[in-house]
Formats: sequence, C-alpha cells, structure tokens
Amino acid sequence: MAEAGSIQSLQQQAASLLLYQSVLEGEAGQAFLALLKAIRQPDTAGIQCLQAYGCWFKALAEAGQSWQDYLITQLLRAENPFTRQAQQGRLSMPPSLMAAVRHDLRVLQRLAQCSSDQLSQWVQSAVKLPIKPVIWDEALPLNPSIAGNWAAQEQARAKLHKLEDWGEGLENLVDYYQQASGLFARYHAFRWCSGQLRGIPHPDPVRLVELVGCDAQRQALVKNTEFLLAGYLALHVLLYGSRGSGKSSMVKALVHEYGDRGLRLVEVAKSDLQDLPEIVEQLRGLLQKFILFVDDLSFEEDEAAYKSLKVLLEGSLTARPQNVVVYATSNRRHLIREFLGDRPRPSASEEVHAWDTVQEKLSFSDRFGLTLTFAPADQQTYLAMVQHLAAQGRIALNQEDLEYRALQWATRHNGRSGRTARQFIDFLQADLGPFVKRP
Repeated sequence: MAEAGSIQSLQQQAASLLLYQSVLEGEAGQAFLALLKAIRQPDTAGIQCLQAYGCWFKALAEAGQSWQDYLITQLLRAENPFTRQAQQGRLSMPPSLMAAVRHDLRVLQRLAQCSSDQLSQWVQSAVKLPIKPVIWDEALPLNPSIAGNWAAQEQARAKLHKLEDWGEGLENLVDYYQQASGLFARYHAFRWCSGQLRGIPHPDPVRLVELVGCDAQRQALVKNTEFLLAGYLALHVLLYGSRGSGKSSMVKALVHEYGDRGLRLVEVAKSDLQDLPEIVEQLRGLLQKFILFVDDLSFEEDEAAYKSLKVLLEGSLTARPQNVVVYATSNRRHLIREFLGDRPRPSASEEVHAWDTVQEKLSFSDRFGLTLTFAPADQQTYLAMVQHLAAQGRIALNQEDLEYRALQWATRHNGRSGRTARQFIDFLQADLGPFVKRP
C-alpha cells in the first residue's frame, strides 16, 4: 500500500518530538496516533479502523477546531523547558534547546499537513469503502470571554499559518510565550489542590465597584496591589472583621481588575499551608504577579500549620520573591486561639518562659505588614449597599419600599452586612422577575 510509507513516516516523526510531546497528549492527539496505527494495520473487517476514525472525528468536533488549528492551539499552550525559560524573559538559551524547538516545530507542521481529507482517503482505501468517511475540517469561532489569551493566541496562530517553515517562527514564539503562555495565560485564578495548581475557569464574578461601605480598606488594598504590579516588594495583608463584611469579595475582585496586567490569584486552603514553600518556588521568577489567597484563617492552639505561613511572612534564608504576596482573611484579630489556661501560673510543671509562648500567639497577626479592619455595617451603611446593588441590578422599586424590604430581610436572616445585602438583591431579582429592568 503506497500510503504505508507516509503513515510510518508520520508515526516516526510524532515519536521524535523532543520538547512538545504534550501537544499530542490531548484527546484529539491520541486519537490521531491511534488512527494512524489502525490504518496501517487494519483488522479483517476494518471495524477498528472505522472506530478509530470516529474517535478522531469526535475529538476534533468537541474541540471545535480543524486538525491544524488544534495542533497550533496545543503548541501555544504547551509547557516545557523552552516555554518556561521564555516566560521568565531569558533571551539567551542553550543552542541545543533552540535546535530542539526548531525540530519539533517542523515535526508538528508535518503532522498538521496531514489533512482530514487525506486521512479520510486512507481509511477508505484501508477498509475498501465505496465512499470516503465524512470529513471534519471546521473551525468554530471561539468566545473571547472564555478563551483566555484570545487576542495573543489568534495573532500567534495567524503568524504560524503564514510561514512556509514553522522552524523559522521561533522568535515569534518567544515573544508569545513571554506575554501569554501556558497555564497562567489560560487562567487568572487558581486553586492549589493535591500538590499542583489547577486553573479556575469561572472565578467569582464580584467586582470592586460592587463593594460599598469599605472605601478606605479598598483604597489601601488597591494601592498595595499596584505596588506589587509595579515590581516593588508589596506588603502581606490581613483583612479581618465581622462575617459577611466583604473581606473575601474584595480580594477576589482584584483579579478581574488587574488580570489583564498580569495579576494572578492562587487560593490556598489552610490544610495546604505546609505546601507554601513549594508553591512559592513554582511561582518565583515568572513575569506574572501572584496573590496567595488564604480565606477564613485561624488556628487551633495545637496546630503547627501556621509555622509555614510564619516563615513566608517573616522570611527565611531563602529570599522572598518580589512577585508573590499573601492576602489572608479572618474573623479573628488574633489568629491563634488563646485560652485563659495558656497564661502562666506559678507551678513547677509550667513552661519556664510561658509568657513568650503567649506573646508568640498574640503577635502572629502582626507579621502581616498591612492589617485592614472591617467593622460591622450600621443601618445607614447597609441600606447604602442595598441601594447600590439594586441600581446595578436595575430593580424598579421606589426607595421607601426597597429599604423597608431590606430591613425586614436583615431582621429575619443574618443581620446587616454586605453578604446579607447581596443575598437580598439576588432574592429580589428572582422574586420580581419581569419587573426587573433589562439593559
């Protein structure tokens, strides 16, 4: 079979990838390799060959891309030693690394040139079908709002399409990776889970403009975040105060305000604080700026997890990276619980320097360079929050009726707070339904 040599050549080239193996690790890439194998070694009835073609067709349909566009997308999203060095702004790289990238780019171009029409013809010939299988060669439009680094991706894709030799596009790729590559280009918010960073496709949509009654705290937090983005050594921040006062929302809103300027938010659970050194080392040297977000922080007296956080806040022999800062929220001013029994008493069995232990517990929150206090909302502030959110939600109620309902809601539910105001407006929008003005 004449095409056997071509298929074997494709298989050999795919196996020869040096840095970009991940491009073929996705569903469509694996289906492509399985299809080549099935075409080259068809079973008697051709069932496996047809099934392999169906899997490849389905994978491309789910991706909404042509085979060539799929390969380019995976190429732009790849993470390997070359992309990581490019992200860190290294202009001088080992010649062997650059040679490997050029080799892989040419291999991927050869794979991309294997069109859907060509594969369909090979399947028809291998299985002896009267007509070719249906060809997938569509490219569905991507939604820029959910496509991550959409504009940069489209520009880089267009440049590769124009090149006769992808190996000559290395400099363009370096520029792309420096601006918008890998996981940190696809997502602005992350969660540390099971020892790795996982992107959050749909982060909380809260915006800074929605937060009322905490202008001073917002200005201080925004100013500190601006310092971080400007490359200065920003302060670690503790936001503490009453529940529902907007502490967490204010931190979450920053990623929508500054995500396009390179800010990334990484949520770290209290149970994962021992991983802080590992997290910091993964982020060190990257061009993006990172906020490690620890929500609802407090420790029991016998917990040792706070020591990992203490080391990060105070510093250690390892230099603190300038692109990483900690923002933590808590309902407690003193983060480590203290009991009356902790206070030293004259007893032979007591710790000799017990007051030192007490002071360590009380002063842990002082390790944060900036502490922002969120007081409970009074009635005037609560009603201002409700009116502000109602205006944003286009709720058509007169002020007297709105305020009466809002106060009734606060009495029957969780008291006056930003969270209560948000819950009230959400309920009101659903309850009024068609009476809510639409933009």
